[in-house]
Amino acid sequence: CGGSISNSSGMLQSPFYPGSYPNNADCVWEIQVESNFRVMLTFRDIAMQSGRCQDDYIELYDGPPHSSPLLGRLCSGSFPTYVSSSNMMTVRFHSDSRYTFRGFQAHYSSIPADHNTTLQCLPDYMHAVVSRDYLQSQGYSAQMVTLNDNRCEPTVTSQEVIFNIPYNGCGTMREENNDTINYSNMIKVRSSGPIIKRKKDIHLHISCKMLQKTWIQIMYVAEDTIDVHENQFGRYDVNITFYDSSSFLHQVHDFPYYIDLNQNLYLQAYLHSSDPNLVVFVEACTASPDPHDFSTLTYNILENGCGDSSYATYSSPDSHFARFKFNAFEFISRHPLVYLQCELVVCRVRDYSSRCYQGCISRSKRDTSSAEEKVSVVVGPLQLREGGAQSRNTG
Repeated sequence: CGGSISNSSGMLQSPFYPGSYPNNADCVWEIQVESNFRVMLTFRDIAMQSGRCQDDYIELYDGPPHSSPLLGRLCSGSFPTYVSSSNMMTVRFHSDSRYTFRGFQAHYSSIPADHNTTLQCLPDYMHAVVSRDYLQSQGYSAQMVTLNDNRCEPTVTSQEVIFNIPYNGCGTMREENNDTINYSNMIKVRSSGPIIKRKKDIHLHISCKMLQKTWIQIMYVAEDTIDVHENQFGRYDVNITFYDSSSFLHQVHDFPYYIDLNQNLYLQAYLHSSDPNLVVFVEACTASPDPHDFSTLTYNILENGCGDSSYATYSSPDSHFARFKFNAFEFISRHPLVYLQCELVVCRVRDYSSRCYQGCISRSKRDTSSAEEKVSVVVGPLQLREGGAQSRNTG
């Protein structure tokens, strides 16, 4: 019932299909395919309580569930096909406490997007590409393409016009509201020649939006007969490294990292972003002997910002760093190798209602109204040093 899906194609169906679905179900599937692809979803069977689709229904969203347009709500009738405008689509199945039926089955696949214009929201800049074939088909040359700030020139190749637009320069605008941080700019294609213009200017509006759980990337063409939409979803770039002491001067490069029982471990999380108005906070850290399974056999070092007795934080050089330490625990003596998975939250600087400024708090009291992004990072392995095993880190 629900979950995150990243396969390029597959099947979705209601719980227990083709048997009767359960009462009071609320399943949410988030389908995310590769960048510059779109999600195509085709229903093959729908057997639910019909009517106005208020009791049992399927909803489809053009992106994340809480911030995207509703593509449709259905419970019976024909078997339609839906196509997202981005590389993400959300499917929600809801049932009430009364009647139950067979439910639904649908097939999804990824299809290539229009490659006239593409956009990626990278950690340091927006990477916008305009096809020269597209420009030529509209009667324009690469020399007519400029950024809103024409001092920031593109790279022109034989096939593309490429802009790498920083979040803090080249006229990029930054706007904040309750649930997003928006970065926007504009690429202009201007006709030249006689005073009487026979073609409209093309404006490529570029926008990278940080939502609660993802980046949404948007490019669209305005003031032209052709309307192109480019929506992509990505993630923040965060890494975690070990250091040999609380001074955080010497990084540990050992693989695996040999440690002693009860040894203090010093870690630094780093958010790679050109926007200085973001802050990173360590929400949780879990240890596991399996780097792919952090739910079966685990030890919680930090949960909801609350650490065990050995956990402590250190001051950081700026808001993109979070420094902390904990003690090598008994858990490591029972397993040959141990990995750590840490969940980090990215928020706006000085947004004191956000998770980053609340510290240790129970999940039931969390305020999720402010913009924040969750990122999971796995580091390790850690290995207990035994007799004769020496650490290669000379520090």
